Amino acid sequence: MIHELKELVLQARINQNKGLKNVLVTVVDLEGSSYRKPGVRMLISEDNKMTGAVSGGCVEKEILHRSNSVFQKKEPKIITYDGRYKLGCEGVLYILIEPFFISEEFYTAFINAVLKRKPVKIASFFLKEEESNSAFGSIISFENSAQFSFSENSLRKTKKNLLSFTQHLEPAFNLRIIGAEHDAVKLCKMASLLGWQVDLVTSLKDPKRIVDFPGANSVIGSDAEIIDFSGVDSNTGIVIMNHSYVQDLKYVLKLVDKKPAYLGILGAAKRRDKMFNELFEYDSSISEDFLERIFTPAGLNLGAQTPEEIALSILSEILATIKNKKPASLKTVIGHIHQN
Repeated sequence: MIHELKELVLQARINQNKGLKNVLVTVVDLEGSSYRKPGVRMLISEDNKMTGAVSGGCVEKEILHRSNSVFQKKEPKIITYDGRYKLGCEGVLYILIEPFFISEEFYTAFINAVLKRKPVKIASFFLKEEESNSAFGSIISFENSAQFSFSENSLRKTKKNLLSFTQHLEPAFNLRIIGAEHDAVKLCKMASLLGWQVDLVTSLKDPKRIVDFPGANSVIGSDAEIIDFSGVDSNTGIVIMNHSYVQDLKYVLKLVDKKPAYLGILGAAKRRDKMFNELFEYDSSISEDFLERIFTPAGLNLGAQTPEEIALSILSEILATIKNKKPASLKTVIGHIHQN
């Protein structure tokens, strides 16, 4: 996830400014099953502080202990962790531990990719050995063809003889919230915890500031007549929560030719048919497919009543939609929870 890597990059830069070295820990392969999958990362600083996690907590202390030699020798290494006899784990993890240095050039390229919502690619090179030091390490690549090694020294040419794990990190999911009441604040805060980029649209008559919305990426004042939806794509979700039927209707009309991953409207179920009928009156070209893609009332039926519970139900519905999952209790799952 791009937001997890962003957190590690920012913390590594803070540590460097304090004169502390860092190592990056990456799960590069897995035999069996585990709490998290290859591609998950964590950061360890020279003062033994950890940022992030690669498991539910059963692996981190072992990694911390075995990372000491990477700090001392400044050489990456691969280690294994056999969790088959641990509670909650049923596999063998192959874990790459490498020096992690954030150059100004790398930092600039990475932050630009995040802000411009561009994908990045990470290729990690290793051997499936119980514990080994070699010309291991990772290279991050950007759309403009710029490449950077995570270590101060570039990988040696011997990487062609190594195994590789390649990960494509897509831009963070963009949630656009149209509304500025208390429930929008809660939705914004909770969505930001998922690592989503949250942008809010508030009324021109009652403008708000970004400090009013913890976790927000941006807050703008606008209305349906002038709103710009040009950036809406399949990695965008929209929740309309104006508490105004007329305003909701106007915003939906501006989205007729868009295909967001999710379009939800807060409000009572009894106004759904009224809204759909009026949409046809304003624009007879509206398709049944467009109406089918509108989630109103927004959210899963969790019995939610408080703003926090309503936010949870909406976020759960969005997540299930973008992951193409039909919500169900995990107790009904047979076999692995995450199917390839």
